[in-house]
Amino acid sequence: MSEPLIDPFQRAVTYLRVSVTDRCDFRCVYCMSENMSFLPKKELLTLEELDRMCTAFIGLGVRKLRITGGEPLVRRGIMTFFDSMTRHLDSGALDELTLTTNGSQLGRFAEDLARAGVRRVNVSLDTLDEEKFARVTRWGRLKQVLGGIDAAQKAGLRIKINAVALKGFNEDELFTMTEWCASRDMDMTWIEVMPMGDMGDTDRIGQYWALTDARAQLAKRYTLTDLAERSGGPARYVRLEESGQKVGFITPLSHNFCESCNRVRLTCTGELYMCLGQEDMADLRAPLRDHPDSDEALVAAIRKAISLKPKGHDFDYSRQDVSGQMSRHMSHTGG
Repeated sequence: MSEPLIDPFQRAVTYLRVSVTDRCDFRCVYCMSENMSFLPKKELLTLEELDRMCTAFIGLGVRKLRITGGEPLVRRGIMTFFDSMTRHLDSGALDELTLTTNGSQLGRFAEDLARAGVRRVNVSLDTLDEEKFARVTRWGRLKQVLGGIDAAQKAGLRIKINAVALKGFNEDELFTMTEWCASRDMDMTWIEVMPMGDMGDTDRIGQYWALTDARAQLAKRYTLTDLAERSGGPARYVRLEESGQKVGFITPLSHNFCESCNRVRLTCTGELYMCLGQEDMADLRAPLRDHPDSDEALVAAIRKAISLKPKGHDFDYSRQDVSGQMSRHMSHTGG
């Protein structure tokens, strides 16, 4: 029952990303359509079921748990789940409990998250311009997010800013955002936009800003030193010697990072996606609900799913075509 999870390519799966809701209080243009249809409540795993699911994965060697959404902090009662997961940190079974958030609710929850054992939080923030922020998030309020970041830092949480690189949108803020993060002692990661979901009139190829270009631009102003360290995810990091800060690049298109993939993604409905860029998934909700008194069937389903984990994804913009586009929205899988 407790043998570690090893995929067909001898990669140990030690990192689980869990979407606790498909709902969000923003409608970012690369993540959701403006008029989303959300899942009925009965299809979502309850917080107790999420606890049982995560506990099963931790028993199989998962050492890092990242909570995502949608926006995880809009899930009603979510702190009871974080508080429950604290026991795995206390026992040493789990190395890290963290989350990715848009920052809108951090002002409310930062102190509670810190008490639950959360030490690092990734905040998705693509621009420091109030008008552009309202445009890219459709519903967002920049001042509320910046206030949430203030509250999180005051509570002792380590903040990393995640920015999606969008051509013609935030290219001109490369240095502005870098310097702002340095002034706040925050690291930063840039992420290439991924072809996830039908965005209506949104031009995926037009959005794509290759991070090889961003890195080249940074190298004109800073001395970049490649770092071997990894945070458990796909980012490659450099240190800017002049400021000492870390800047990461997540490059699923310009540089495939699949060879070291150690993670899988669980949706809020109990679907396990073994790869962000493939449609194959396993239904874990059925064995969870069909066997309420035993995890044997659930563990067997998890092991079978990991045995089907692919070598990598097929995202490709090189032929001016959105190859490997996923039909599901990013918010469905949890980033």
